Amino acid sequence: MDTYSINPVSIIDEAIDLSTRLSGTAFPVSIFPNKIQRIIREVHECHNYPTDYIAAAILTAIAVGIGNTHLAQIKQGWTESPILYMALIGRPGANKSHPLSFAMKPFLDYDYKQNQEFEKMLAKYDELMSMSRKERAESGSEQFPQEPIRKRFLVSDVTPEGLSLIHAQNKRGLCLWADELSAWFKNFNRYNNGSEEQFWLSVFSAKTTISDRKNAKSFIFIKRPYISVIGTIQKKILNELAKGERSSNGFIDRILFVMPNLQQKARWNDKELPEDIEQEWNAIIDQLIQSECNLNEQGEIDPQILCFSEDAKKRLYEWQHHFSELCDRETNDTIVSIYCKQEIYIIRFCLIIQLARWTCGECDKTCIDLLAVERAIKLTEYFKESALSVQNILNENALNSQQQAIVNLLPPSFTTAQAIQVAEQNGMKERTFQRFLNDNIGKLFRKEKHGEYSKINL
Repeated sequence: MDTYSINPVSIIDEAIDLSTRLSGTAFPVSIFPNKIQRIIREVHECHNYPTDYIAAAILTAIAVGIGNTHLAQIKQGWTESPILYMALIGRPGANKSHPLSFAMKPFLDYDYKQNQEFEKMLAKYDELMSMSRKERAESGSEQFPQEPIRKRFLVSDVTPEGLSLIHAQNKRGLCLWADELSAWFKNFNRYNNGSEEQFWLSVFSAKTTISDRKNAKSFIFIKRPYISVIGTIQKKILNELAKGERSSNGFIDRILFVMPNLQQKARWNDKELPEDIEQEWNAIIDQLIQSECNLNEQGEIDPQILCFSEDAKKRLYEWQHHFSELCDRETNDTIVSIYCKQEIYIIRFCLIIQLARWTCGECDKTCIDLLAVERAIKLTEYFKESALSVQNILNENALNSQQQAIVNLLPPSFTTAQAIQVAEQNGMKERTFQRFLNDNIGKLFRKEKHGEYSKINL
């Protein structure tokens, strides 16, 4: 049994700690049970895929495997399902897509088998529908055959209406897998201005989805939607993600960014992936897929509710109070918004981590325990830092070459006089710089006290 007092540091933890010291924040692989840590390590050593990408893809796959079957309850009336919006950021050739393919393969295999079954059932249904009712009765067949439903987990390019129909047939939950996330958010306004964006804002919070469009097959009512999103995006087009209202309506703050500090392109090697690794990963996801999924009298999924143990809840509240103090001190509303979404995500991370440990036989699932909370705190810190790094990139991309040069030349801490000198050396007048400095307090700079500033190391 995995307990809070026993938390051995694995070989991969040591490697990650070293990576963190050398290149900044790295994905805290130690949040996973030992079996999954080994899978991540072996995939990394064999294929040289960045560890952050592998771990993030695996985290999302576990969340999708859970879907609507389990919810985390922080207090009466407040539950969270493990919905994740995940973006793997990197330059071309950074091996973003391959870890995704590895993590999602169990679902691909499942969907393929279900599609084969669906094709057989559809052929039988078409054959019956080509017969008259009398012929069906005489042959001993159903007089009113039901059109078969294709069970699935993964979807790609689909409209909200089409997605709602698929979800109505797969109430356990879905995952939108977009190899290029830009294709996802660039299509938001292709039919109705702003409607698709609002759909995804609503789905993130698992708000009831109702579809009664004329082109829908029938009235669709999804009481608690579950749709996670994962895909890749190139660093150079991050600005596209922040266009329109997405930087102000909270949409971009809902995305978990994974952006490892990759200095070199991955090298090939002769190491083969151990045969049992893929089998082990398939078994973990299969256990989640096959876990009992009760339905109520209305045919809706009746999820298992996981509350927090007393010590786990105490630790979570302690973290939230400290986090709130950070928000109170923060002058940048954009960063405060990022922090607020992390408060939602930490509860979801607790649920995912608890059930990941359960599938690997390291704990039960009667409640969310203290160890799950401690690990979720680590994970939240990672994604907080990643979000701030992305925000910094967006801020820098908005600067002209002269402004960018000045920001780069400024030391981490500086006085007004020092900054004016740097600005003048780069052709910017004092008054212009003062306005630039004031406009970017809370974005690029932090005012420590009168006449003294520091750069925000996002």
